Amino acid sequence: MAYAVIQTGGKQYRVAEGDVIDVEKLDVEAGGKTELSEVLLVADGANVVIGEPLVAGAKVTAEVVDQFKDDKVIAFKFRRRKGYHRTVGHRRKLTKLKIESISTK
Repeated sequence: MAYAVIQTGGKQYRVAEGDVIDVEKLDVEAGGKTELSEVLLVADGANVVIGEPLVAGAKVTAEVVDQFKDDKVIAFKFRRRKGYHRTVGHRRKLTKLKIESISTK
C-alpha cells in the first residue's frame, strides 16, 4: 500500500489514497482540487523515498470536501484567592481533504 507523509499548516500527516483528513484552512473552494507539494516521504511497498527535506518532484493531489469550523476550545485562566478569572474560546477553521493520488514524478 502506497502512502506519503505531507506537511501543511505546520503539521505533518501520513496519508494514503482514499484517506479523508482535516487540515488547517486552505484557500480553496469546496469541490475544488489542490496539490500538496511539501512531501517529506513516499513509500510504495519496499520502495521508500525520504526527502532531504522534501522529495523532489513528488506531489499529493486532493479534493476539498468541505470548509468548516472545529468544536469550540475553552481557555480558562485564574489566579487563586485574587478574584481574577478570564474565559476565552475559539474555533479553528479547518478544511476536509480527500486524498486522490500520490505521484513521485
